[in-house]
Amino acid sequence: MLFYSAKDLTSKQNYKFLTGSVIPRPIAWITTINPETDVVNAAPFSYFNVVAKELPLVSLSINRIDQKMKDTAHNLLRQKEGVIHLVNDTVLAEMNQSAASLPSNESELDKSNLILLASQEVAVPAIQAAPIRFEVRLHQYIPVKDHKQTIISDLFILEVLNYHFEETIFDQEKEYIDSMTFNPLARLAGNTYSHIAETLDLKRPK
Repeated sequence: MLFYSAKDLTSKQNYKFLTGSVIPRPIAWITTINPETDVVNAAPFSYFNVVAKELPLVSLSINRIDQKMKDTAHNLLRQKEGVIHLVNDTVLAEMNQSAASLPSNESELDKSNLILLASQEVAVPAIQAAPIRFEVRLHQYIPVKDHKQTIISDLFILEVLNYHFEETIFDQEKEYIDSMTFNPLARLAGNTYSHIAETLDLKRPK
């Protein structure tokens, strides 16, 4: 096998090796509000996963650029709530467009045709077109530091308060999400996304 020592690699190389290996990654398209300006921010992140079920928790890691906190991280710390949207092809173009870097006083949604809906329990609005969404509240914030104690990433543990499912992808009787109908988008490396091509079942040992 080819061998590389992480300490000898550049940040770009480590990024390429990680994002090319840890695939596919689910995407959290999250809306937040800047409490100082009331601007609604939307941005996609693929450093996202489930943390716990007894208390429904998910994790969202947001890397800093030149040690500067991104707008979503800033908003989560101040407003302490948001809405995470799970995405498929119906919102791919809009989601991708919202990844653009804009000043904090501009909303990524202003130039889109997306419709925003009021949430049930948080002040942050939701994107109507997304097939699944979670209303979330900040449970824990962890500033991730390098060996020099410089903050390089902002890690958020978020409590899921409410779930919203599009009816066509959810079996209400079995409380089951049909993954193939949902057909979520996942992140690979670079500009590449993926779908669920096929599935297989294998019973876990007792």
